Amino acid sequence: MSPPILGAIVSDHTPDHPPKTPPPPKRPVSPPRPETGLAATARPRMLVRNRRSANWTLESAPWSPKKASAHVVHRLHDWGHREVDRVTGELTELLVRTAVADGGRKVSVHLADQGRQALIVALSHQPVHEVADDAVLPELTRLGAVSCGTDTAEDGRRVWAVLDL
Repeated sequence: MSPPILGAIVSDHTPDHPPKTPPPPKRPVSPPRPETGLAATARPRMLVRNRRSANWTLESAPWSPKKASAHVVHRLHDWGHREVDRVTGELTELLVRTAVADGGRKVSVHLADQGRQALIVALSHQPVHEVADDAVLPELTRLGAVSCGTDTAEDGRRVWAVLDL
């Protein structure tokens, strides 16, 4: 037998198990992103520009309407609107109660003002598959809303009211 060559492995032994395979990747390859366009959009996103606005996210609980009402009234006071506390509080409570009734985990409240009007929106964040319930609209009008509406989409029910300040 000749002397071994440096770097060469000389062995008469054959392994009795297959070679080790590399481990699978830690994260699977993500599928391609779906095509999105305006045709697939159920409703336009709410966009507030060139005016003061505020929003709060609350737990969807029985106490949420009162807490949301306090937030909205306090912010309107900060903005200099002090004369509509009762109307604002009652409208906000009804909007948030309607959103809480959808049974989601959270509710968001959005407020904006322009001129002498305020927009208050409650979003349930719970996918609702039925048509929007319009029973709340006459009650919002009775409480003092000059304009109001409701709609549903994949991100939940949106209920809104505009009131004069």
